[in-house]
Amino acid sequence: MDQASNVQFERALRELGQWRAVPWRTRPPAPAWWWGTAMELRDSAKPMPKECCESLELAEGATYADGARVFLYLFADQRSLPSPDGFPGHSSHPDSG
Repeated sequence: MDQASNVQFERALRELGQWRAVPWRTRPPAPAWWWGTAMELRDSAKPMPKECCESLELAEGATYADGARVFLYLFADQRSLPSPDGFPGHSSHPDSG
């Protein structure tokens, strides 16, 4: 995995934590920018660090492909692209501030 992919994946992990902190009934759809990172890593057999496995609620030794599947699952029922303004942490989100 190259450095750019690693940075994007770590960002997605941090954002996933923010996203999961919003109650599911008021949570916006998963942000579309996670899709690219997940697709890029979907075939990576490289094991993730323990902290990444824990963040994704996967067993220690899980691969980046396993992590990508967690992200891709979030898109399974989405029928449209969400607005980036609705993502937790953005100033226009009602839960930010």
